[in-house]
Amino acid sequence: MKKNKNTKRNIQGNKRGKFEKKGNKPFEKKQQGMGDKKSFNKTSRDELVDEQVSEESTNQIEGRNPVIEALKSEHPINKILIDSGDKKGSVVKIVGMAKDKGIIVKYVDRRKLDEMSGTRNHQGVIAEIAAYETVELEDLLEKTKNKEPFFLILDEIMDPHNLGSMVRTANASGVDGIIIPKRRSVGLTVSVAKVAQGALEHVPVAKVSNIAQTMERLKEEGLWMVGADMDGEQVHYEANLLGPIALIIGGEGKGLSELTKKKCDFLVKLPMEGAISSLNASVAGAVLMYEVLRQRKSKQA
Repeated sequence: MKKNKNTKRNIQGNKRGKFEKKGNKPFEKKQQGMGDKKSFNKTSRDELVDEQVSEESTNQIEGRNPVIEALKSEHPINKILIDSGDKKGSVVKIVGMAKDKGIIVKYVDRRKLDEMSGTRNHQGVIAEIAAYETVELEDLLEKTKNKEPFFLILDEIMDPHNLGSMVRTANASGVDGIIIPKRRSVGLTVSVAKVAQGALEHVPVAKVSNIAQTMERLKEEGLWMVGADMDGEQVHYEANLLGPIALIIGGEGKGLSELTKKKCDFLVKLPMEGAISSLNASVAGAVLMYEVLRQRKSKQA
């Protein structure tokens, strides 16, 4: 794919180029994005993670030796939870193996592990395993090297139902791949797979360490970064969404992070005519994905 660094983006037409902002007024910073209207504080976000962990209790490996064997066998693991009061013996080996593989290790109170455990013999270690394997970012780029890529980047989506729904819509609307962060994001759990209704078999998902750096990498490959935000410069159907593109959808309540916004080439918004000022993240994502598909189909006609 040819790089697109110096051309200007024509908002009216279909030429690719960098978006030119109207005027010099900076964006007003808001905590609330295009996700759910409710503003999540740290506690409520942690509760959402806890709810997810509880929901996926059957999708885990318990005990030191079983976790070590899972690490040796390259089994896809989302994260490993370890008793915060136990940092000796085989736990050290587990932590070392996990870090070598880039797997998140989280130290928690032993009572938390007791609550999660299905065997009551967790030995201070529980690994949350993934229902589906993820791919590398370079795999997505290789897959799309002979076409105009259409990627979906999800910035800290915590709800498995939202992720599953967006995976399903992504498959239906022609998305080539989904990118999620390794931290502060729901993984490819059983619940996500159930909501996706088989779409995970067809839409590859890449996990990355840093969303901002990933966006810069995609820009180098000629993709345009389009963020969904309440303060977007344009309504989504007025924006030029043709060509190689990545849509970025923010997490529930929080929306896009400020750094992610800065990395976007431009922001789009959805018109809101009613009393409610925002949409669920998966609904907003669906509207935008289908707008990209609509514009591509119109161009082909």
